Amino acid sequence: MRITKRTNIAVRLLMYCAAHPGKLVTKNQIATCCNISENHLAQVINQLSQLGYLHTQRGRNGGLSLAKAPGDIRIGDVFRSVEANTPIAECFADADNTCPFTNACRLREALTKAAAAFFAELDDVTLDGLVCGNEALIAMLNPSQCNQDRLSA
Repeated sequence: MRITKRTNIAVRLLMYCAAHPGKLVTKNQIATCCNISENHLAQVINQLSQLGYLHTQRGRNGGLSLAKAPGDIRIGDVFRSVEANTPIAECFADADNTCPFTNACRLREALTKAAAAFFAELDDVTLDGLVCGNEALIAMLNPSQCNQDRLSA
């Protein structure tokens, strides 16, 4: 199974925010450190704030932070929310499905079970579990380290 770029960005964004508890972080900081286009990032920030994962604050001293405790954010829920409109295969799409076997295909049933197992596995993973105690990740998400890496590249 392949996740979309949007979901990949969403998880990196959430990990960055979780690595900076109690602080407002900026879109520019995240984009620089996580190697993400600011345009793509802005779309994901908007979606995650609408879904209740992020708190955003506008203005000169603005930024964003987690709207929930990292232990309350299940990665399976994030994937489901962000991937909600992405069909796993063509036959799952309401539009543009040209597969003539859709009504008789057993692969579709197997894919449905596989996707359920995939999400069930991710339901056991919290944002806190990805970040807490992960010193290597915390070091990578340190804004000063990100800037040093960009300068040496």
